Amino acid sequence: MIVNEGIKSHEVRLISDTGEQLGVRSKEEALELAHQRDLDVVLVAPNSKPPVAKIMDYGKYRFDLEKKNKDSKKNQKVVSVKEIRLSPTIDQNDFNTKLNNARKFLTKGEKVKASIRFKGRAITHSEIGREVLEKFIEQTEDIATVESRPKMDGRSMFLMLAPKVEKNSK
Repeated sequence: MIVNEGIKSHEVRLISDTGEQLGVRSKEEALELAHQRDLDVVLVAPNSKPPVAKIMDYGKYRFDLEKKNKDSKKNQKVVSVKEIRLSPTIDQNDFNTKLNNARKFLTKGEKVKASIRFKGRAITHSEIGREVLEKFIEQTEDIATVESRPKMDGRSMFLMLAPKVEKNSK
């Protein structure tokens, strides 16, 4: 924001610190009014004709703005994506171990990306990998929703699971 002497325009439409319209004034007059009240002249709409300036405490304004930004960042929830790698020929016990890990991640509120990498000629039987992923979906359907169905991407197939959002009933 452009403040005080940084304002290039000779005339500004001035708004007082109470929000009252003071009309079109010269830059010097605006600076004098702000100086009398121990405040700053801040350009709020530089592209209008004439530019709109407001008398305010710029330091306090910046402090409040930074505080508001900090508070909004505090309320943000960062969702991480955990990847579970499977293979088309995975054994039942290995599958159960990976499934338990995925369930643990989902209950913590994290998204899970389950992927299968096809090596060599295994890619010709991608339906086997799809069956493994469908079984994975079936086993997690009580705590997860499918964000994206199994799909091929090069030599790998993947799907995205998100934790189910529980609606609190009153």
